[in-house]
Amino acid sequence: MKGALRNNVSLIAVAVLFLWIKTYIVYQTSFNIDIENTLQAFILFINPLSFIMLAMGISVFFKSEKGKKRYIMITSFLLTFLLYANVVFYRFFNDFITVPLLFQTSNFADLGNSVTEEFKWYDILYFADLILLAVLLKVKPKFINFGSMSKMNTRAYFLSAVAVFFLNLGLAEVERPQLLTRTFDREMLVKNIGTFNYHVYDVLLQSKSSAQRALADGSELADIENYSAANYAEPNDEYFGIAKGKNLIMVSVESTQQFVMNNTVNGQEITPFLNEFAKKSLYFPNFYHQTGQGKTSDAEFLVENSLYPLSRGAVFFTHSGNEYDSLAEKLDENGYFSNAMHANNKSFWNRDIMYKSLGYERFYEVGDYDVNEENSVNWGMKDIPFFEQSAAHMKEMPKPFYSKMITLTNHHPFYYDEEDKFIDEFNSKSGTLNRYFVTVRYTDEALKQFVEDLKASGLYENSVIVLYGDHYGISENHNEAMAQYLGKEVTPFVSAQLQKVPFMIHIPGVEGKVIDKVGGQIDVRPTLLHLFGIDTKDDVQFGQDLLSEEHEDFVAFRDGRFITKDYVYADNKCWDKATEQPTEKSYCSPYLEKTATELNYSDRIIYGDLLRFYDPDAAKKQPDAQ
Repeated sequence: MKGALRNNVSLIAVAVLFLWIKTYIVYQTSFNIDIENTLQAFILFINPLSFIMLAMGISVFFKSEKGKKRYIMITSFLLTFLLYANVVFYRFFNDFITVPLLFQTSNFADLGNSVTEEFKWYDILYFADLILLAVLLKVKPKFINFGSMSKMNTRAYFLSAVAVFFLNLGLAEVERPQLLTRTFDREMLVKNIGTFNYHVYDVLLQSKSSAQRALADGSELADIENYSAANYAEPNDEYFGIAKGKNLIMVSVESTQQFVMNNTVNGQEITPFLNEFAKKSLYFPNFYHQTGQGKTSDAEFLVENSLYPLSRGAVFFTHSGNEYDSLAEKLDENGYFSNAMHANNKSFWNRDIMYKSLGYERFYEVGDYDVNEENSVNWGMKDIPFFEQSAAHMKEMPKPFYSKMITLTNHHPFYYDEEDKFIDEFNSKSGTLNRYFVTVRYTDEALKQFVEDLKASGLYENSVIVLYGDHYGISENHNEAMAQYLGKEVTPFVSAQLQKVPFMIHIPGVEGKVIDKVGGQIDVRPTLLHLFGIDTKDDVQFGQDLLSEEHEDFVAFRDGRFITKDYVYADNKCWDKATEQPTEKSYCSPYLEKTATELNYSDRIIYGDLLRFYDPDAAKKQPDAQ
């Protein structure tokens, strides 16, 4: 019996040890987890252990030797696969998988090259311990033969696992107070409680969010309405209604970041058209994307609703049945034909469902375009033919119209046809960054030809053209190559500044102007509606009119970072913009609560579907918030 017990414990010990050490190696080699002190290093080392012990320990309750062996192998494989899935996802998105993302199965087929680009030949090493364990089971069966574990030893084993868990949680709370209630950063969770415990926590969050809508009532909206009203920025009389009656053409410029503007690569201008168009537009050089895991769809959600996206998954998938008070609906109420134009599968990001909730009258999707091998690359239809065919659709639209357009070519992994190469690649070790400049330049050329088409069709002079970058194209996984291009280290401060994306509003007859205010995608809805003469005073929103003299220089990111006129809060430090160095945290303190409040309020609106209780007529009758 004692020999059997030792063998039994040995097998569990081998399985636990293999997976524990492998997980820690993955932390060190595959994730960019910043360790600042010895305590953080120790927490990172122990945090996978408790879950692995509990998961493998279940095998002691199997009566047959075959069943125990099978359970150990299957569990080891599943946990390894989950770990590896996070590795591949992290390479692409610099983030960790969440439960809502796993339900976005309609996107998987469209990921194509973006996913295969992240597979490496040496990834087989992630499964090396499984192979070794299988060999041991086959070649040395007596060494790892199963026996029965006594009740006392079973109890001691599980108590040890629980003790390790609470030790881990206690140290994490010391290192990061209110970790599970206040953090918006998944990397911080993985760093402190481990990959597997993070996924358990994520499942619990998903269960909680699913129950929130059923339990929500209209009383929850009152505080949020008051907060929104108190933060309303009165429109600028100079610009209010200046675009009334004109068409609105808004282009989501895929993966385009601000750093390419007025910049060169190999001595060649990257965005010659955008640089010139900005001079003729209201141009906002301090404008940031605020997307989460939903990327392009999150950007759409932000500009349509002036609400923050979720920290987990994409609102387009998780809450497509909610009630919204969108930009499209507002314009539709004022006589506009609202439509979206995207030459991709209509189900991608669940757009065919979500667009109905946002109030679009028409969705011009892949079936409305002539898409073939000759005019496609990477993710689908090239931008130049997309704009050409979209301009033709616009000629036939009822007027005035609102068209939201989404480009495709400048999308990870930034593949292109040689015929579309207007500048040379960069020369870093990152093929992704090298190709990025080429596809950005192509999209810039496509936009130039689109504007020329609008002029030729007579639409240009009666259309407001809005261009905005939807999200970053180059993630932090390419910081070394970015540092080479920028000529400086990519610190957390620089990384936050790299989240700037182009934003410009071209209004016929209105002189171009540079507006330096700090803002983000959440500010687009009130800014545009005021330009079209539609007041938003009674709307539930978190953005402010960027043209208002009352606009506050503030932008919050989904992960809890924020930027003001003088400071950047990133990596739990307050950075001075003037010196680009950390300074006293007290300078950022006033905005910490504001960031947390707005993200929390926005989440409550989405999870509880609170806008179904919103009565705009009743809101207009209420006295102004004090």
